[in-house]
Amino acid sequence: MIAPRTATAPAAPPAASRAALRRSAPTAVLLAALTTVLVLTVVEDGYYFHPGTLSWWYLACWLLFAAAAWSLRRVPARHRPGLVLAGGVLVAATGLAAPPTTSTDMFRYAWDGRVQAAGISPYDHAPADRELAGLRDDWLFPRGAACEGPGRARFDEADRCTRLNRPKVHTIYPPVAEAYFLGVHGLSPAAARHKPLQVGGAVLAVATTGVLLLILRRRGVDVTRAAYWAWCPAVPIEAVNNAHVDALAVLFTVAGLGAVAVSRRAVGGLLIGAGIAAKMLPAVVLPGALAGVLAGRRPDWRRAATVLVPATGCVALSYLPYALVSHASVFGYLGGYAQEEGYDDASARSRYGLLRLVLPDSWALPAALVLVALVVLYVLRRGDPQRPWSGALLVLGWAFFLMTPGYSWYALLLVALVALDGRWEWLAVAAAGAVCYVTAWAMPGSFDVVRTSAYAAAAAIVLAGWGMRRRALSVARVSVGA
Repeated sequence: MIAPRTATAPAAPPAASRAALRRSAPTAVLLAALTTVLVLTVVEDGYYFHPGTLSWWYLACWLLFAAAAWSLRRVPARHRPGLVLAGGVLVAATGLAAPPTTSTDMFRYAWDGRVQAAGISPYDHAPADRELAGLRDDWLFPRGAACEGPGRARFDEADRCTRLNRPKVHTIYPPVAEAYFLGVHGLSPAAARHKPLQVGGAVLAVATTGVLLLILRRRGVDVTRAAYWAWCPAVPIEAVNNAHVDALAVLFTVAGLGAVAVSRRAVGGLLIGAGIAAKMLPAVVLPGALAGVLAGRRPDWRRAATVLVPATGCVALSYLPYALVSHASVFGYLGGYAQEEGYDDASARSRYGLLRLVLPDSWALPAALVLVALVVLYVLRRGDPQRPWSGALLVLGWAFFLMTPGYSWYALLLVALVALDGRWEWLAVAAAGAVCYVTAWAMPGSFDVVRTSAYAAAAAIVLAGWGMRRRALSVARVSVGA
């Protein structure tokens, strides 16, 4: 007779597995708390009416992010890549919880995609132009009572407004960004509205996490750094919820710097050029990609050309199709935007806030240009060509301190460079951008003071981090010498 089978209890996990679970549990709990608070932050529609309350939600997100990233050090090394990637997916998904809440840029993206799908160059007409009246719908151009809400702009058509900002100016976005808008429009279901662009932002954010993990792993360094991007609150808020096209530029730029670091400079130049043609800001990383070209007695012009020629060619070729079909300038409102943001006027919009603490307003712009040039020269002479992101972070970070921009999504590229380089203290610059964009509106009487103070605090944190690293390096050298 065959004895009946009896149920057996599952084998208890080995001690090593139990220990790994115990060491990973705090990070998992903190990630769960972070994603929960991020969802509540995204659905908190307080930018226009309760910026102070929204600022507290931002603070809670940043504190939980810092705690989760710190706790990741205790997680066993073999579990870190999977945890970083899984956490990045969850964090990015939180941005899908609500329509855009703190920016209206995404609506312009959707409009530019629609205009291109109709066979019209996005550079030829402003949204308010009569030639595009047939493309208007009640989502992007609501009527009547729907115009009473915040984030609406009026134009010449009676009883109608628009969700688009600056409806009377031509688009500012470069050609790779415009191609992305057209692609998302073409893949979107009818009447999908904001969600496809948000999903696109989430895909770009997670893809960037994957590229960061790949670069760090190939270099044999701790992949924990990738969490600085994957779990940073700026990513779900700006790259996903507000769907800023900066995420596309970041992906290209990170991949390009990774290629440069392994001497695939032409490929790296092409990718960085694509990033520049998606959002002009990645041009700032070019000195990092050329780090050390002036280090020897003779400049390494060949290495410089291997990066610069593909990058320049990529930008030029991406503009060419639009230049051929457009009747107006393909640079659109770019010049007007720079003037509007006060880059030529030191007293406008808290521009050059830190410099103006010690210099007259008229000196701020020349001083900023000189200081940026000195930082670029330092990177070209002393930078490490095997770590191009280190020089890129230095140039971009200094640019933030000198220009003191007020838009928090500009810092997405800086966050990715921090993930590559590991100098976590530079994340304070991204946090300062959030303070400038949200918290400053809660204190209108001290608007400029809040913005300048935020960047001053970030500069103090970066300086403290630099001092700590210098001290640790000195102690290590003494220990080796002993």
